[in-house]
Amino acid sequence: MTTSLVEELVLRTAEKHGLPGPVAQEMLAGSRPCLHLVPFQNLTLAQQEEARPAARTGGLPSLPDGVDWPEGREPLVLTIDCAALPREVLDIELPPDGRLLFFTEIEYEPESSVVLYVPAGARSTERPATYALDGEPEQATVYQPGVLYPVPGLTVAPDWRDAPATSAFLDGAADREDILDVFEDAVRNVAAGGASHGVSVQLGGFSSPWQSAPDEGDLVLLAQIHGQSIDYNVYTQTLITGTREDIAGRRYQTLEFEQQV
Repeated sequence: MTTSLVEELVLRTAEKHGLPGPVAQEMLAGSRPCLHLVPFQNLTLAQQEEARPAARTGGLPSLPDGVDWPEGREPLVLTIDCAALPREVLDIELPPDGRLLFFTEIEYEPESSVVLYVPAGARSTERPATYALDGEPEQATVYQPGVLYPVPGLTVAPDWRDAPATSAFLDGAADREDILDVFEDAVRNVAAGGASHGVSVQLGGFSSPWQSAPDEGDLVLLAQIHGQSIDYNVYTQTLITGTREDIAGRRYQTLEFEQQV
């Protein structure tokens, strides 16, 4: 979605909800694009007709020769087909092709977490979940595979309401916090084309944490993974952050993982 289309979307939604133009402009100034990765059934009928899968939850990792399952044996929770992501949507730089594999524990606080990049064309083989530990057989957790589809979205900085026009609007009446809540929800819904993305995987944009936001200072969000998007019975949230430079440079070993419950 281009900048002009995003602006048109926000302004049109603001007018529909009776909000002044300057308030809409301040939301725009405090917004960042994202990609939601959702199951097929969460897409609208129109989106389903043109849907192209871009990611998979769970399953076994397919890794190049000489690369094993990461040492901590955390589960593979997400595999992203970078070439299948819509181009020029995010404001962080992801590889144009190849795959990103996310290994982390979602049911308990992870001891170690890893993002691996597998270049396009690299000869890879699927690795088994079984392994030996101190001579005894063990098995890594393997989640049921699920296919995810990309949906462009829009996120808003948590402090955008502190901007001058929006602050003045809020001071005008007691119910205006609720009006802005409805407006934000409407913008997110329209930006996603009506797709359901409440419990999903999010790439880029601002985080929507349950506790304090980890994407502050030089850190930006790479991915936000709801446990229920991997296993419906897991109620956690994993937030993965890094600097723009490290993400663009594929220095994924520098990423920071935070689990919230």
